[in-house]
Amino acid sequence: MGHIMKAKVDNQGELFKQELLGLINTEHPLVKLSEKIDWESFEEHFGKFYSPDMGRPGKPVRLMVGLCYLKYTFDCSDEELVWGWIENPYWQYFCGEKYFQHKFPIDPSLMSKWRSRIKSAGLEKLLEETIKAGLKMKVLKKSQFKKLVVDTTVQEKNISFPTDSKLCNKLRSKLVEKAKSAGITLRQSYVRVSRKSLVMQSRYARASQFKRAGREQRKIKTYLGRVVRDIERKVSNEPSAQEYFAYDLNLAKRLLAQTRKSKNKLYSLHAPEVNCIAKGKSHKKYEFGCKVGLVTTASNPFIVGSLAFAGNPYDGHTLRENLEQTMKLLEVKTLQDVYVDQGYSKHGCQDIADVHPVRRGWRKKKASVRKWFARRSSIEPVIGHCKQDNRMNRNYLKGVEGDKINALMSACGFNMRKLLRKFTFALIEILQNLIIAIKNKPATA
Repeated sequence: MGHIMKAKVDNQGELFKQELLGLINTEHPLVKLSEKIDWESFEEHFGKFYSPDMGRPGKPVRLMVGLCYLKYTFDCSDEELVWGWIENPYWQYFCGEKYFQHKFPIDPSLMSKWRSRIKSAGLEKLLEETIKAGLKMKVLKKSQFKKLVVDTTVQEKNISFPTDSKLCNKLRSKLVEKAKSAGITLRQSYVRVSRKSLVMQSRYARASQFKRAGREQRKIKTYLGRVVRDIERKVSNEPSAQEYFAYDLNLAKRLLAQTRKSKNKLYSLHAPEVNCIAKGKSHKKYEFGCKVGLVTTASNPFIVGSLAFAGNPYDGHTLRENLEQTMKLLEVKTLQDVYVDQGYSKHGCQDIADVHPVRRGWRKKKASVRKWFARRSSIEPVIGHCKQDNRMNRNYLKGVEGDKINALMSACGFNMRKLLRKFTFALIEILQNLIIAIKNKPATA
């Protein structure tokens, strides 16, 4: 991408193009919402990410920001988003188009390139703008920022359920392929015997024959270790080849060294940042991904903070970062009342907020206090909606930065759906009043 391209302002119509305003209903929620968002602020904010001396001009910022909003509001992949944009005139209008378009606005791969350029720190601007739009539309009130709720959840990564046997076999296969492409002849590839051991290990484990399953697993690890040592011998005198194999060999050594009780275990080859997080759920004891902290308003829940954390930190140690992000988005120096569960004890945030852990016995407090303690659980359905409706249930974006981007944009999607419902209900109310007026209209002779 080169320098920033602003949306064209054309006061003169075109003869052979269909204007979107002639196709759409101007009372549609997306049309109304597009008028409440300050698109120019995005062009000013993201201008620093574009260089005037590199290549062709970039796509309009409004187009890219609008596509990001639509992706997480309507739960689309990048490919589905682009196809849907061509068919939907309301999406085109929301992204700043004046005439109906019949071609793809971008290649889907440009979405991931744009996210990689802007990063999570830049995309916080999108969440900030949803909060400002909520204030303009009176979905939010500044007084609601005095009472906040914080909780964490797990954002699962797009990986299969990890087992050491499966990971060892996959990594052995990958090293053999890389050796073949580099022109290195190995003593043995162990393709057939490793595959057979993997099948037998899963069968023995399914039949609860754990000694036999363990024996097959040790065989698979042995095959991986032999391939690793063979490659190390063959590239010992070639610095370029050592660099080529360094990353995968380090993963292999990490995988071979880990045991059942090891910390910082490897659970995925393409996403080594994944952690195993135990949430105490009977239906799903362990989840593989990262921890996400959400901050919402206590009354009329609206997300005012969303942050993904690398590793598996204790909930109380995540609170300060969550609240600092919220203060930045709300443009305040301190917060007032924050309600959390017992997992946030020893949080150390007394200097920036009055934190209230909801412990046993809160029902005995006076009614005015009990009311807000009861609102602590209002964040639970928000987490559920983010997962089911706004792509937090499974993260397909790459790396730690991808975890942060997905958590932020999922929060944007939740807020956007709430803003759209405001206009939907207003439109329904207008139609209901119109129907009542028609019914009550006296009949003419």
